[in-house]
Amino acid sequence: MLASPSLETTAVPDPLVARAAPGEAAILARTPDDKAMLRAAVELTRDLAEAKPSVFWPDMLASALTGYAALAGVILTDNAWVAAALGVISALALYRALLFIHELSHIHKDALPGFRLGWNLLVGMPLLTPSFMYEGTHTLHHARTRYGTAEDPEYLPLALMKPWSLPLFLLTALLLPVALLVRSAVLVPLGALVPPVRRLVWARASALAINPAFRRRPPEGDFARMVFWQEAGASAWAWFVLGWSATHSWRPLLISVAVIAFGAVLNQARTLVAHLWENEGEAMTVTGQYLDSVNVPPPGWITALWAPVGLRYHALHHLLPSVPYHALGEAHRRLAAELGLGSTYARSSYTGLFPLLGRLVRSTMTAR
Repeated sequence: MLASPSLETTAVPDPLVARAAPGEAAILARTPDDKAMLRAAVELTRDLAEAKPSVFWPDMLASALTGYAALAGVILTDNAWVAAALGVISALALYRALLFIHELSHIHKDALPGFRLGWNLLVGMPLLTPSFMYEGTHTLHHARTRYGTAEDPEYLPLALMKPWSLPLFLLTALLLPVALLVRSAVLVPLGALVPPVRRLVWARASALAINPAFRRRPPEGDFARMVFWQEAGASAWAWFVLGWSATHSWRPLLISVAVIAFGAVLNQARTLVAHLWENEGEAMTVTGQYLDSVNVPPPGWITALWAPVGLRYHALHHLLPSVPYHALGEAHRRLAAELGLGSTYARSSYTGLFPLLGRLVRSTMTAR
């Protein structure tokens, strides 16, 4: 549905053959840095670091407005086929709009005046996922000494776990919209009255993390003030939605939950193929981190639906986390042309969603 296994990239050889076999995580962790690749990544992309408002604003606004308009169409129509089609459009558009949270975690606070506020008002708070849920934690995933370790909030050795862990990981995303609603409508207001609850909610349920051992540190300074108004806005919206639903109709809320759950499952599937998940906890070199991450470059256009806002270049993003999403395609073209098919750089390019999912499933079935 999201991508075709027949989609192929002409830029690289088959990485399922070129890469180390699953289970060789220790070898991957101790991969020496390819200094030529790292140097080329910096030198060839110096002019690509600017986040352009002329790209960010229209893209985010169009995605959000398309998503909300299609969602309204689902709620208003009585035709099941029309509702299904509009539901898919809404889920994909809102999914794209929501993933700008990833860009917000990387761009400098002064890079795009007003964008953080605009995104939170239009997307983050209405979808009960304000930007603080990613800001301040996602950068830990990029830290040289944290990636792939127990201190990485966004890493689990999924390729080395049991087969049942993958469908469980995928299906938990169905519960995300309800969990977010309970968090903003119940837990945050309760935490304002009961400090121990507040501390628990912040430590365990305030970050978009997949590592269950991760505990978030209390916010401080300007960030704490930003968290306060974002929490207040999300909670006010949650109470409004619940109050309106209780006095009018639960149908719009239930439809919205279903649409958002579809997008959450899609994001969870993308997460499953964002990395190879082969590290067993060792600190990794930058090149090791790159090879444990995934690019799905063109010509496959469907990838732009399940990995939007530059996330089809996730491995490249780990090399150049400060390069904005709209410049990653050009950065990839430059590096691929400079370094060639046989390079370390080419080894992180894959052909699509399903081959990567298949690789991950096979890895979990390997006896250890």
